[in-house]
Amino acid sequence: MTEKFTRWAPAAHLQSDADMALYLDACLDQDPGDGSVVRAALNDVARMQGMMQLARATGLTREGLYRALSPAGNPEFSTILKVIKALKIKLHTTTGDDHLVAA
Repeated sequence: MTEKFTRWAPAAHLQSDADMALYLDACLDQDPGDGSVVRAALNDVARMQGMMQLARATGLTREGLYRALSPAGNPEFSTILKVIKALKIKLHTTTGDDHLVAA
């Protein structure tokens, strides 16, 4: 018996703003430091929202968004901020000490 696998598409499972926020939070926690996981997550969320709509909201071209958020993309931080703002996402910071457990 041969097993058949299909590629998992995160965007198909992002049904609400809460799903989107949880997914991005998890990706921020897992990113190896080069931005690749976060960029891929933003790409998934952008596709869910619709690239044409996001392009209008950011003032960027649809092709530019696809290129910036692709695996080979290296978007400027200003582009990431435009995408985050257009997706109505808020980023928050905490210190690294929030994971420590008091004894």
